[in-house]
Amino acid sequence: MEEVGLGYLRLGQSATTLSGGEAQRIKLAAHLQPASREIGRTGAGTGIRAKRRLLYIFDEPTTGLHFDDVSKLLAAFRRLIEAGGSIVVIEHNLEVIKTADWVIDLGPEGGSRGGKIVGAGPPEAIAKLAGSYTGKYLAQVLNGNGHTRSNGRS
Repeated sequence: MEEVGLGYLRLGQSATTLSGGEAQRIKLAAHLQPASREIGRTGAGTGIRAKRRLLYIFDEPTTGLHFDDVSKLLAAFRRLIEAGGSIVVIEHNLEVIKTADWVIDLGPEGGSRGGKIVGAGPPEAIAKLAGSYTGKYLAQVLNGNGHTRSNGRS
């Protein structure tokens, strides 16, 4: 739980008191356990143990997470990837966006003025896109000129 920034939760705390982001991080913590990483299946008649490839989807996992704990969450993501997992994250936090391998920037606005792909590519490519709100703020973070609060839209 500490590894994903949830060390403040009380043992026995009701699940109904958790935010969506906290609930996602509890599931993430379960997948980081050694027993979860060893889960596999034996190929029929081969005796070969194959790793299970898992796709993890997180929706705003930094919600409710203290700013200093974002690095813990990113470290947990790296562990899932190293174990063979793939991760899709829906996120506005620029600290998370800047570490992505690939970003799909949706917009240009929200609601009825959004829903179109503004750009797709590595964070550095998104940072160069004219008309991308995410790119505008991401460029500042990548260049070390912006604060890292959630400024962009993704």
